[in-house]
Amino acid sequence: MSIDVNNESGTEVDERAILDIARYALTRMRIHPLSELSVVVVDADAMEQLHIQWMDLPGPTDVMSFPMDELRPPSKDDGEPPPGLLGDIVLCPEVAEKQGGEADTRHSMDEELQLLTVHGVLHLLGYDHEQPDEKAEMFGLQAAIVDGWRAEKGLTGPSPAPTVS
Repeated sequence: MSIDVNNESGTEVDERAILDIARYALTRMRIHPLSELSVVVVDADAMEQLHIQWMDLPGPTDVMSFPMDELRPPSKDDGEPPPGLLGDIVLCPEVAEKQGGEADTRHSMDEELQLLTVHGVLHLLGYDHEQPDEKAEMFGLQAAIVDGWRAEKGLTGPSPAPTVS
């Protein structure tokens, strides 16, 4: 799996954890190991510009996903999934820090960025949370992936609750 993490935000973030949890999520979703993903970490001004340009919404947001090849997780009956270019995930540590501090289970900016990375991966794979049933499915899968990764890494404490808007 080829995953590039490019931090353009000026904020120190745990790039290794972002890379690792993205790889874990894609593996868990059975995405072809030759697929490609790009993660860009930007400041609030850059995120606001993207948010206005692509969503016509004011202010910075936490995560945006830009799918490319519209890859989907294979079903149990499918054969080997094809490789492809998944797309880009854009993260904003300033928003992540604020959300992590306001969440029911307060957590660090890096923990929020890990959650947002999984959230972005799921969006690239076609998951959404517009409808209540979609939200339950996506956020349940998101929690299972984050919890699985944290358990594999031996991280203790409560995993971040979804704070993604």
